[in-house]
Amino acid sequence: MKKIIFVFIAFIFSAFAQTNLQDTASTGNSRSANSGFAEEEFRRGVQSYYRGSFNESILEFEKALSYLPGEPLVLDWLGKAYYRAGIEGAALQQWNYAKEAGYGGLLLQNRIEIVSDRRVTDYDYGFTQRFTESGSYPNVNGSNLIYSQPVSSLSNHDGSIWVVSYGTNELLQFDVNGTVVRRNKGPINGFDRPMDVIRLKNGNLAVSESAGDRISILSENGSFIKYFGARGRGQGQLVGPQYLAEDDFGNIYATDFGNARVVVFDAEGNGLLHFGEKTEGFDGFKSPTGIAVCGGRIFVADSVKGGIYEFDKAGNFLGVLVNDGTFSRPESLKQWGSDYLLLTDRNKVYAVELSSGAVFENAITGKGKSLITSAVSDRNGNIIVTDFKANEIYVMSKMTELVGGFFVQFERVISDNFPEVIVEVRVENRKRQPVVGLKQQNFLITEGKKPVEDFVLLGEANNNDFADIAILIDRSLSMNKYEEQLSGAVRELAASMDGKGQVSIISAGKVPVTEFSGNPSQLSDFSAKALKNSYTENPALDLAVRLSANGLVNAEKKRGIIYLSAGDSENTFTQYALSDLTAYLNNNAISFSTVLLSQASPSEEISYITRNTNGTSYYIYRPEGLGTVIKDIVDIPSGLYQFRYTSSFATEYGRKYLPVEIETYLLNRSGRDETGYFAPLQ
Repeated sequence: MKKIIFVFIAFIFSAFAQTNLQDTASTGNSRSANSGFAEEEFRRGVQSYYRGSFNESILEFEKALSYLPGEPLVLDWLGKAYYRAGIEGAALQQWNYAKEAGYGGLLLQNRIEIVSDRRVTDYDYGFTQRFTESGSYPNVNGSNLIYSQPVSSLSNHDGSIWVVSYGTNELLQFDVNGTVVRRNKGPINGFDRPMDVIRLKNGNLAVSESAGDRISILSENGSFIKYFGARGRGQGQLVGPQYLAEDDFGNIYATDFGNARVVVFDAEGNGLLHFGEKTEGFDGFKSPTGIAVCGGRIFVADSVKGGIYEFDKAGNFLGVLVNDGTFSRPESLKQWGSDYLLLTDRNKVYAVELSSGAVFENAITGKGKSLITSAVSDRNGNIIVTDFKANEIYVMSKMTELVGGFFVQFERVISDNFPEVIVEVRVENRKRQPVVGLKQQNFLITEGKKPVEDFVLLGEANNNDFADIAILIDRSLSMNKYEEQLSGAVRELAASMDGKGQVSIISAGKVPVTEFSGNPSQLSDFSAKALKNSYTENPALDLAVRLSANGLVNAEKKRGIIYLSAGDSENTFTQYALSDLTAYLNNNAISFSTVLLSQASPSEEISYITRNTNGTSYYIYRPEGLGTVIKDIVDIPSGLYQFRYTSSFATEYGRKYLPVEIETYLLNRSGRDETGYFAPLQ
């Protein structure tokens, strides 16, 4: 009996989903009338959802369900609306109802699994997890040589990578698909056995040349600027430079293989000092290779001694991070996150914890003919590995993500100019990390399983160079002492936006208030005394966060909240759970950063939101000021893509629900999503 009832409901709603319910409603029975009312509410709900009015869409979908209880398509959409509103528990409940009704198949099941997993695990990007090969970039194309003896690589903001080709004396740029988009030969006389490449703080690139005994400086696009260093044993001289690093002051460090030392240059290329000779407590390098600068400390690996050693910026030996003999032949050493180093050793990649020196094996090539000389984390959370002997470039991904694939989500469908349709799609891994750098070839959009016409990729939000910002101001009683600091912080933040994007100011008082919304240039004379919201003992911070986020949902594709506080607000989260607030921010790609006006620590609640939304905590009197706060928000990766195509569907005067699907492919990973929309009424 239950099966018969379900088949009947599915039949009724197939008309809802694929045709026009008005045909059914005209029969005059109550079921058909309810279908017609449900159709109207469903249509409004879909339109509200695409406008970013998620609370309104929830109400519309619930009204639709009141007319047609248990309708799977409406349940699916209600779950989507709850998800974007940050109420993930309710979203999962609705999706499970739809799943139990036989709706959605593997696609819905995968969505439920990913969202459930995100709710019960932290946002760890897996520094100690196992990685395995998810793809590789071939060194030949037919009879044409692409590269030879890759020795090191560097990740770029757009998802591409630079690779140093030792054998062909080149610097090559690959996109995420392994296609060469740029080749660079270096100076007029060419590179002379290039070894390593790093990005300097000014955006330029530095390349060490082991046979040329010099370091070349290139623009961010790879155009040659100058080189410095010369062969010899004196100050600023080199014999076979290998790996490079830079400190916070722009000084460049090079491991000098021939002289068994580290040579330090200033930002202009003048030799400052060298270190690594035998001193008290340190018996000197035998064969220095990888080098990394982390928090003012310099770490150097020795390929003969098999350990990692720690020095200060003056070259004084501080101690041993990893004991001699731990590694067989360590090569590259790169900082990974804030707490780890990424090290290569023959055919293995290790993570080394900075605080303890603990060593974790991340990956192994499993090939006999192998010498991994470099491993770096790319923009998409993979590890890019260069194998000098095997002559290969590997893309290593977490094993769990390789099995699970991508999490692909339609965020918006714009059909105002139907049959022209614009869709916005977000691509992430299973741990919310955006997937950037994808090209049109990585996507397939279909209508009713048939490829759409005139399909074109319009753009990628990751390439946007500005953001919309909501400045959230704590109005607790303690902030009364920091009005001058607050005024200066707002002015500095607004000035650093360079007139780009929009900024709003929300004051978190007993009732949150939007104090300002407009161009950041209008805040050049901002004063805290102009705020209308009074100081209070109990600021409604959770409501203020929600209000700030509401104003950003339909803002620029890069957006963030900056919370200004003295750091001691407590008991201000009473209406919304932290998990729901964090989910609301994450599910709408809104970061939450904190600027502390005092040296007090932020509350646990604020620390939690900041930590779990790609945000950063800053102190107002940091040496570099607040000028980089906006840049840090802009630099957060975004996996949002926008496409345009021409629909071939008949709309039945705008009343027909039109389905659309998308599939995303990259190397051996994929993901897909389905949605639908309505054309304008005619």
